[in-house]
Amino acid sequence: MRAAIMFIPLFAGLVACMPMKDAVSTPTGADDYADMCATCHGPAGRGDGEVARDLGVAAPDLTQLAALNGGVFPKAQVMSQIYGYARDGHGGSDMPAFGELLEGETVLVDTGDGIATPTPLRLVQLAEYLEALGR
Repeated sequence: MRAAIMFIPLFAGLVACMPMKDAVSTPTGADDYADMCATCHGPAGRGDGEVARDLGVAAPDLTQLAALNGGVFPKAQVMSQIYGYARDGHGGSDMPAFGELLEGETVLVDTGDGIATPTPLRLVQLAEYLEALGR
């Protein structure tokens, strides 16, 4: 019995040192924005990133997405554009597709059509971060 009592603190210490399943954290929407978007769209999303002037077209002001859509943030269209679904198949967008970079854990998302669709968590977080930029 005494040996068991002495083992409890040792066991607790070992458990605390063990890597948890979530030890590798998923980047936040802000992290992904800073890594993948800010160089073109700017730190605040206004289209004034450090390489924006070198683009063939103006980088959109992401803070105006809801305003340009009747006050409603176009989440499905934004996620489609980021992922790469919104391409016309002929290189019709100057924005690169980021879908493969955002793959991983999925969550169910209803983008307004009543259908919960498995969607990469990082893509959802990035879209939610963009929505917050416009508030």
